[in-house]
Amino acid sequence: MLKALLRGGYRAVTLESIARRVKRARTSLYRRWPSKRHLVAYSVLSAMGARPAADTGTLRGDLRAAVATLRRAFAGPLRRALPGLVADMAHDAELADILRREVLETRRASMRAAFARAATRGEAGAGLELELLLDMLTGPFYYRALFGHVPISGRMANNVVEYVLRIAGRRAC
Repeated sequence: MLKALLRGGYRAVTLESIARRVKRARTSLYRRWPSKRHLVAYSVLSAMGARPAADTGTLRGDLRAAVATLRRAFAGPLRRALPGLVADMAHDAELADILRREVLETRRASMRAAFARAATRGEAGAGLELELLLDMLTGPFYYRALFGHVPISGRMANNVVEYVLRIAGRRAC
């Protein structure tokens, strides 16, 4: 699915062509995904992982798990498909809404839960602007994937986590 997005963009993707490629009836795809938009969201979510911030027992571990899913996702076809998908979202409000709700919000909820666990353990300070922290944690990956000016590396991922931990308050273990 992501390769199809890469080749022709969202408008060029059809459930009929996907059904042919996977040797299934188009109706079988519609039973699982009510629209092309839903299938695209599912494909992106599958590439990124629905629950990126696994409970590792520490905020540092949880955030490293979260950014590792982004690194893996943007190492594959999603990195090359992302610019076109973002452009298509600008022209298709329903696609944008589905991707925000089913992909971005799912991931952000997982990361919010990591910060809540950290607060309970005393690893994160009170009064954090959590939405801004989540943007700071994930934004560099999207920015680098979209513009390609600097590679997404393990060192970069670790640095992003460490900077967010500094802001989050107490030193996370």
